[in-house]
Amino acid sequence: MSDSVFPTPSAAPVLLALDTATERLHIALVAGEAVHAQDLPGGAQASATLLPACQALLDAAGLRWADVDAIAFGSGPGAFTGLRTACSVTQGLALGLDCPVIVLDTLMAVAEDARQRACAADPQACPPGQTLWVLQDARMDELYVAAFTWNGQSWQATEGPALWPLSEPLRRWAEAAPGTVRLCGNALRQCAQALAGLPEALCLPDGAQAVPSGAALAALATQAWRAGRRVDAALALPRYVRDKVAQTTAERAAAAQA
Repeated sequence: MSDSVFPTPSAAPVLLALDTATERLHIALVAGEAVHAQDLPGGAQASATLLPACQALLDAAGLRWADVDAIAFGSGPGAFTGLRTACSVTQGLALGLDCPVIVLDTLMAVAEDARQRACAADPQACPPGQTLWVLQDARMDELYVAAFTWNGQSWQATEGPALWPLSEPLRRWAEAAPGTVRLCGNALRQCAQALAGLPEALCLPDGAQAVPSGAALAALATQAWRAGRRVDAALALPRYVRDKVAQTTAERAAAAQA
């Protein structure tokens, strides 16, 4: 089904956005100018708690499932099980509600959350033209990485999602001058020991705490809705960057010995 099949976007849509690509479950309900969000335990619990959590947001807003204009989901990259959960739930809801899907970039949502956090303290922390690199822990000594440039209104992808060895940021930026590179993402916190050689000035303030939060998902989903970036549920697919999902027993033993 093409985008033209869907009705012209309304000015005040009801959008449900969700992301289960990380260890947390992030969901948001956009109802006009109001945003209702939740941050819940993810992982194995996500599939059991996702739909009840969405229902709770609708109840809090006084809305019904029939009021939802579109479902947005974080397509990754991220945890394989989480990506499949978000995609399957999104497809099922969209088919049942006969509404379109908005495909979001999980790493872009992390960048947006980092921008919101930094700009809450300093409105000039992320000026137009600023490029932000997102570093997310991908386990197995690897990182999910992408770069986005802020144009003052929205993010533009400048480096598509890729899988880097944990040593790559140090190779690139250990000698980088402050202001030339800005970084965010949970790898700055979860892989702090391995990335300790990165100059602290390269990190966006509070950027290590950035997540694909409900507020960030809501902002990206609203922008996508206004731009008419909607697809049929059948075209809502996870974004995989890694083919290998786990280490073998021998690889785990070798890593532990090292």
